[in-house]
Amino acid sequence: MARPLRIQYPGAFYHVTCRGNERRRIFFDDDDRYRLVNLLMESLKIYRVILYAYVLMDNHFHLVLQTLRGNLSEFMRRFNICYTGWFNYHHNTCGHLYQGRYKALLVDADNYLLELSRYVHLNPVRVGKLRRRDYHERWQYVKGYPWSSLAGYVNAKRAVDFVEYDIMLEIVGGRRAYQRFLYDGVSEGLEDIFEDVQYQTILGDDDFVAVVKGEYLEKGSLREQPMYRGMVAKVIAPEVVVAYCAEALGIAIDKLKARSGDGVMRGIVADMLYKYSGITQRAIGGLLGGIEYTAVNMLRCRLQKKINDPEINSRYVRVERRLQRLCEL
Repeated sequence: MARPLRIQYPGAFYHVTCRGNERRRIFFDDDDRYRLVNLLMESLKIYRVILYAYVLMDNHFHLVLQTLRGNLSEFMRRFNICYTGWFNYHHNTCGHLYQGRYKALLVDADNYLLELSRYVHLNPVRVGKLRRRDYHERWQYVKGYPWSSLAGYVNAKRAVDFVEYDIMLEIVGGRRAYQRFLYDGVSEGLEDIFEDVQYQTILGDDDFVAVVKGEYLEKGSLREQPMYRGMVAKVIAPEVVVAYCAEALGIAIDKLKARSGDGVMRGIVADMLYKYSGITQRAIGGLLGGIEYTAVNMLRCRLQKKINDPEINSRYVRVERRLQRLCEL
């Protein structure tokens, strides 16, 4: 049986799930959960992905996210490989952690994003014995569940900076309205929105599917839908990004491109090329002396580990501000 096609484009929304191999646990303790959340935060920043909702269960997790660069596969590859490596090392195991590759549904955000967030946030009370309990008890349980993004949706003081809350809250009318929306889902039950999945990979109505097929699958591009408008990042030519980096860092372009150059400075260039040129890490490697894409990923990961150093952070911010101003022109 053929695997469902991965549909990727700038601004796309997805519902992503990963399940443990043979439905086994992918979290044994809170150390595992903290590690996955930290890796998620790192990967969101590296790949310019926006997270709208998440929940961690014992043997799987759900993410609702948007890719500004059409790079879901790269994002998930890095995220899953890093966590699998941590899990196997931490628990002295080996082999596959997940049951095959991750499952990703392309989402018609205008019609399904809000309902999808409710499905994700209520997942802890839709499984096992909890689903048979009184709805008041289930509501109290889900409100106190520590491993989801729900807390920040119902209480502004518990919001975190790696989750984007505004779109959902604007749609429903604020935090109190969102809380009522979830409470109704617990007390009245939820419709199965996944009955509307088409072609195994698209959660959307017929109009959305027609757009995806006609504008993306057939022509290679996708007309923006209302929810996407203004969300897709402007692309700057790679040579312009390199030139701006060199000027802001006070380093000659040939030194930034040389394999023997300063790793931190080259990491900044690699990160800016990925963020503002929208090219792959393989293409970035070609610009930085013909290095492999894995070496590019390593440059960017090492940079993230050092980004809190005041001097490095100052240089990074200086470069990014110049490129942001260029995007606004």
